[in-house]
Amino acid sequence: MKKINVGILTFPISEAGNVPLLNLIDVLYHFSGDIYLITGNAGYDFFKGNEKIHAYGVEHESGANVVTRVVNFIYTQLKISYTLAKIDRNVDLWIFFIGGDYLVLPMLTAKLLRKNVVLAFAASSVQMLKSANDSLFKPTEILSKINCTLSNKIILYSENLIKEWNLERYRNKICTAYKHFLDFDKFKMKKKFDERENFVGYIGRFSEEKGTLNFVEAIPRILDERGEIRFLIGGAGQLQDKIEEYLDEKNLNDKVKLTGWVPHDELPDYLNELKLVVLPSYTEGLPNILLEAMACGTPVLATPVGAIPDVIKDGKTGFILENNSPECIAKNILNVLTYPNLDKIVKSTRELVEKEFTYKAAVERYREILEGTLK
Repeated sequence: MKKINVGILTFPISEAGNVPLLNLIDVLYHFSGDIYLITGNAGYDFFKGNEKIHAYGVEHESGANVVTRVVNFIYTQLKISYTLAKIDRNVDLWIFFIGGDYLVLPMLTAKLLRKNVVLAFAASSVQMLKSANDSLFKPTEILSKINCTLSNKIILYSENLIKEWNLERYRNKICTAYKHFLDFDKFKMKKKFDERENFVGYIGRFSEEKGTLNFVEAIPRILDERGEIRFLIGGAGQLQDKIEEYLDEKNLNDKVKLTGWVPHDELPDYLNELKLVVLPSYTEGLPNILLEAMACGTPVLATPVGAIPDVIKDGKTGFILENNSPECIAKNILNVLTYPNLDKIVKSTRELVEKEFTYKAAVERYREILEGTLK
């Protein structure tokens, strides 16, 4: 079979989307012909010089209120659709990735041009807006249903997500696949676990669906019990000001290190300083930081959402939160830091990611799905 020319389309993304998108491109590059990428904002800035792909940029401004958000969203979709139509003759198959689940106008454009479309969920836009109590949650849900119906295949990270994201009606077109793989020369244990301080971290986007504020509000409760514990919060996002205000109000700045956005090349060094990474999300696909922490020998405490329960078995390859309330987060952090035989969990997590999240496994699964879509 001749090599497939693949088009990847995302909604304009922030820095947080660059690594998942890069992983997908690296997987496809192994067996594809030409790769065409339509993205925008930080995504285009990151990929425009990448020699593996042909990158096209579409800028997006979110808008200050509901009306401007909707108008700007429609305008961005029109720009994406125009770019798609312009390069479509070079593409055999389109993959709608980050934010692609609600880009209806580009989906209609691709289908009118008689192209197969694979909808690869990095996360659920619907669930993210629902977690944030966003007024556009219902319209987005309708758009997502249209795209799921029109797509030829849907790729999820886990069978768990079919029910969690209300996708049962599309079960006959759903496949599961990871596009995750790790560079184990970079993500490895550099500092022995028993040599690390009691340093607990959250690294990720500062947004409602990630439960970031829940983690921050757990910190005073933890310090009431064990005042020597220190915290790291790495990332950026819409909740930045609220986090900084809370830390000031509670006089926590000497206990908490705010790093700003952590460049991916620096991430292994931060992870090797931590005793525990906390992921208190309301909704997830499969977060890269989970696997990267495990590869660095850092246990993870996370909510049982998305594909996380496929990876974390409580007390064996990490720890599961019953819920993401500040009280529950605080209680579990204190329990984990005194958990017996943490070194065995560290060893198990490293072995798991080395076995399951290889480049070869990701390539073969994606090749199978895409070639099957075109048959």
